[in-house]
Amino acid sequence: MPYKIAFISLGCAKNLVNTEQMMALTRAAGHTVTGDPEGADVAVLNTCGFIESAKSEAIDHIIQLGELKKAGKLKKLLVAGCLSQRYPGDIRAELPEADGLLGTGSYTDVVRAVEALMAGERPEYFSDIHRTYEDGERLVTTPPYTAYLKIAEGCSNGCAFCIIPKLRGRYRSRSMASLLAEAEGLADRGVKELIVVAQDITRYGLDLGDGSTLAKLLTELCRLDFHWVRLHYLYPEAVTDELIQVIAREKKIVHYLDIPIQHASDEVLRRMGRRTDQEHLRRQIGILRERIPDICLRTTLISGFPGESQEDFEELYRFVNEMEFDRLGVFAYSQEEGTAAAAMPDQIEDEVKEARRDELMELQQAIAFEKAEGMIGQELEVVVEGRMTEEDVYVTRTYRDAPDVDGYLFLHTDRELMSGDFVRARVTDFNEYDLIGEMVDHREDEP
Repeated sequence: MPYKIAFISLGCAKNLVNTEQMMALTRAAGHTVTGDPEGADVAVLNTCGFIESAKSEAIDHIIQLGELKKAGKLKKLLVAGCLSQRYPGDIRAELPEADGLLGTGSYTDVVRAVEALMAGERPEYFSDIHRTYEDGERLVTTPPYTAYLKIAEGCSNGCAFCIIPKLRGRYRSRSMASLLAEAEGLADRGVKELIVVAQDITRYGLDLGDGSTLAKLLTELCRLDFHWVRLHYLYPEAVTDELIQVIAREKKIVHYLDIPIQHASDEVLRRMGRRTDQEHLRRQIGILRERIPDICLRTTLISGFPGESQEDFEELYRFVNEMEFDRLGVFAYSQEEGTAAAAMPDQIEDEVKEARRDELMELQQAIAFEKAEGMIGQELEVVVEGRMTEEDVYVTRTYRDAPDVDGYLFLHTDRELMSGDFVRARVTDFNEYDLIGEMVDHREDEP
């Protein structure tokens, strides 16, 4: 019997890809797929359980969906993903709203779970997290001109603060053949911006033993009919000279790199289990800026890691001030049970962690505003996201802006534009983290 299945995806883009795979599986089984849980037979909530804020968001969603069930507007709730994998016992004991659980290794069991739920059972499927099936069809939910390509699952880096390896398993690259086949299908459907994602894309292929590397994969992806190829996330110690050459050479690869460094104090980096130091970070950033002059660098930092002294923090502050990253996010350290860092001595008080985060973000705000002011007068290619209520203002993104992460360029033009169009814009002003621009029409100059 066909059912109406609602899907809600929380957390990162990698999680969204798993949700899209589950949507395709349920649709292929004859069920109706929707994004609205009201009136659905089953809601599938794909959760994140990485840090405290993500866990709280997931729990809030479970409770809200439980209220829909009480009101008779939803029949069953299936909780999937990282929260289920991490806390199955707690969910059973404290969240009776959940009627069934799917672990991170069991996305392909979604149809079986749905049918078990509707038969009155309470299914719980937890397959091997090291063997997740990643080559299935997807029901892409992003705008038709952009899509994610997840090239690997899991992580083997073993950072002291991170629970991901215990939730997602060891690092497993997908085969290049399967990735190129999927990418070709996306291109054929009209995707123009391909976003290459994994927990760490720089280590792609190293586990396969067949010579596959990220540089080789990108070279092949650039032969396909994409306009932009965007890269998330690169670990600094694994950015090779070959990779830099490919990024600099291939015109389709946007010069925007998200490279999470987490800290700049050598002592803190050592305790974090990171495989780099400040000298290497400075050298790598310098090489990237020299070889790719218009590079836009985003990074993330953690404030208040256990044992972070005031001197460590001041060293990090100076580093941020000197490096002047184009984009930067700071997270106050979250003490996550099951990680090596959670058991470390010298845990920092929340007030100190948050104050240090705020101080770094205040510094970065000044850097960002100065950089935005320096953009005035520049011409940039932008992709149109949509139209504002004012008829002549469009929401667009430059190559420097990843979707759902960075800001926008608000484009003034009297031309009729469509979402997914690529046009030229001249920056005329800025408003905090967003740019303002006008259309540059080169049609008169064309032969």
